[in-house]
Amino acid sequence: MEISSTITCVWKKVGRSSTDVPTKYTLYVKELGRNHSKETNGNSSQVNLEIFPHHMPMEIWVEAHNKLGRIESGHLSKDADSFVKTNPPSDIKVISEKTFPTSLLINWTHPIAEEYLKLTYQIRFCQNGSQSWTYVPLVDTDKYIQSFRLQNLRPDTVYVIQVCCKNARRGHGYWSNWSTNATMRTPEGIPKGKPDLWRIITKVDGVNERQVRFITKDPVFANGRIQRFHIKIQDKKDKVKSRSEEWERIPVNRSEADGSSSQREITFLKQIDLADERSVRVYVTAFNSVGESAQASLFIPDKAYGVWDLAPVEGLNLSSHGGQLWLEWKAPKNKAVSEYVVEWAANGWTDWQRENRTTTHTVIKGNLEKFVCYTVSVHPVYSGWTGKPASVQAFVEEGAPLEGPEIVDRKLGRNDVELVWKEIPQDKRRGFITKYTIFYKNGSKTHSVTVPANTTSYTLTSLSGNTRYDAWISASTIGGSARSLNHSFWTLKYAAGEIEGIVVGVSLGFLFIVLMTMLLCIYKKDVIKENFWPQIPNPGESTIGTWSPHHPVKADTPKENCLSGISVLDVDVCDGKCVFEEDKASLPLKKDKYLSEEHSSGIGGSSCMSSPRQSVSDSDEGGDMADTTASTVQYSSVMASNGYKGQTPSSQPQQAIFSRSESTQPLLDSEENPDMLLQEGSKHSQRFPRQPCFTHTAQNKDSTDPADCHQREMEQQELLEPLDFYPLEEDSEQTTPTEGQSADWLPAAPASSYMPQRGGYRPQ
Repeated sequence: MEISSTITCVWKKVGRSSTDVPTKYTLYVKELGRNHSKETNGNSSQVNLEIFPHHMPMEIWVEAHNKLGRIESGHLSKDADSFVKTNPPSDIKVISEKTFPTSLLINWTHPIAEEYLKLTYQIRFCQNGSQSWTYVPLVDTDKYIQSFRLQNLRPDTVYVIQVCCKNARRGHGYWSNWSTNATMRTPEGIPKGKPDLWRIITKVDGVNERQVRFITKDPVFANGRIQRFHIKIQDKKDKVKSRSEEWERIPVNRSEADGSSSQREITFLKQIDLADERSVRVYVTAFNSVGESAQASLFIPDKAYGVWDLAPVEGLNLSSHGGQLWLEWKAPKNKAVSEYVVEWAANGWTDWQRENRTTTHTVIKGNLEKFVCYTVSVHPVYSGWTGKPASVQAFVEEGAPLEGPEIVDRKLGRNDVELVWKEIPQDKRRGFITKYTIFYKNGSKTHSVTVPANTTSYTLTSLSGNTRYDAWISASTIGGSARSLNHSFWTLKYAAGEIEGIVVGVSLGFLFIVLMTMLLCIYKKDVIKENFWPQIPNPGESTIGTWSPHHPVKADTPKENCLSGISVLDVDVCDGKCVFEEDKASLPLKKDKYLSEEHSSGIGGSSCMSSPRQSVSDSDEGGDMADTTASTVQYSSVMASNGYKGQTPSSQPQQAIFSRSESTQPLLDSEENPDMLLQEGSKHSQRFPRQPCFTHTAQNKDSTDPADCHQREMEQQELLEPLDFYPLEEDSEQTTPTEGQSADWLPAAPASSYMPQRGGYRPQ
């Protein structure tokens, strides 16, 4: 291949150009006394020399000119070969030799024959995906060569290689462009280093044991695709069993593409349940197609050993910058830390990296995702003992939640309601919840309440009873907010316990009234008995049914409640007038009382009352008799024709008077049939009972001999025996004969035997 006769020149413009004053550039090339030029408006141009002048001097310059003047650049005067820039090498080939896992052999083709130009080469390479190139020193390639061996490479690593060239004469020519990429993987080698062994310990609830998961990463220099791991777990207390433990093979199923990734793969090895009082040591080695790596170990002590009390790091702080998480902490005081393990976990996935013991800040080197919450922990390691971690949560970038909180429960009241909601799942939060806002409305007006982010329940107050409300909750992060679905509810018509209170109150009130009524009845039973069950004389005990001339009335024996303490005055019938005149001054005031009281208990019956009756002498006190007999009800009054009226007996027989009461007691047969009574009265003569013999009391100092009294009674009975019993007129009144009246006064005609009683019930 020959050198082209076309010269290309590039320059840098100076000054300003406008449409009114345009600037033009002229390229000049001078060789062998010939001048070549070409005018252009740009900053580059080409000149064809027809034949390239090898090994001859050449001068090149550029002139700028416009209406205002012209200016000339500096002149380049060199050998013509000094202006040559060759094409890059072609046909780049990279050869991987299995016996040399750390080297690659490169071959290429010269872009121009040595007769025209002798060249020198430059080589650079990098791992696939990296932009950091490594240059081979020029002293190793400053030769006219067509191959080169790259050494000290990493086994089982893909490399990208490029080559360029220039004139071998020092100070002459320009470097060509880089050749196209040539890519090749180095052969596998024996793993260097040891696996990165780690553990995840979880406390098992209800039992005294721990769940330990062992995980590992490939060695830093795996030098090939790891095909399997060998693991051995030794019990530190059981020495015999520890010796008999064998290695367990853990195969790794991994594709070729996984091995090409710069991210180290994590392999799950084994999970065991470890009692709190047990301690074990774990050993792991890695194998590829060439050989076995060094052995890694990890000690898991028992909980009583006190390792968990080893001091953690202090002041752990985490921040997000440029899509990465930066950590900073302070080393534990008075503790010799051998290294730090930075662990981050999210959604059941865990990764970690190790940092030097002198490091107090780092950046997480893993591939972190946006809107994912990571729990970052820093574990200090003390000569193989892992101390207590310090943890913090962080997001690489925050956004609005994917959904709002869900209302799961409510506790209704009359004027309040408690809303309980469920937190948004961690994978849908997309950031840290800063607050919750509760919205509720019962019409067109909407109310809102803001609560802290650590709250999952809130009670809305000042609500209206028996009213429908719509409520929803909004969760907010730095990146935005999301609301829940509408939740409808009705407040209660009555508050909790209000109905029970009303029922209890009414029941207690009713019980109180019943008790008070019972107590009142107990204490006022006599008054109630008198008002609702008055004592009415029993007509069955009356002697009116047997009062006839053939059935003389026997004197009743005084009962317990009968009138007592009466002093009887013995008065002769013939001497009645003088007695009347003698006591005229006092008897008229009492005669009505005698008539009403002595004959009020019944026809021909005794005067038995519920309360004792006073004597004639005791009745002078006026109204006392009415008070003591107020509880008895008058049934009827019977007044015989020869009864005592004003204590003056008449010489003529008088007609008996029946005074009918207003009682509701049933009438006797004789009362219901007065005609029968009249017939019997006409046939038979009435025999009156023996009149009592009155004896003067202390106020009336006369006395009568009992024998004389008996004689007078017999005589009086003989005088009265032929008399018939005639009733008075119903509307006539029983009167006392006056001094002007004749003793033989009789009513003109018989009348009804019933006489209405004045004033209803009269006290006995």
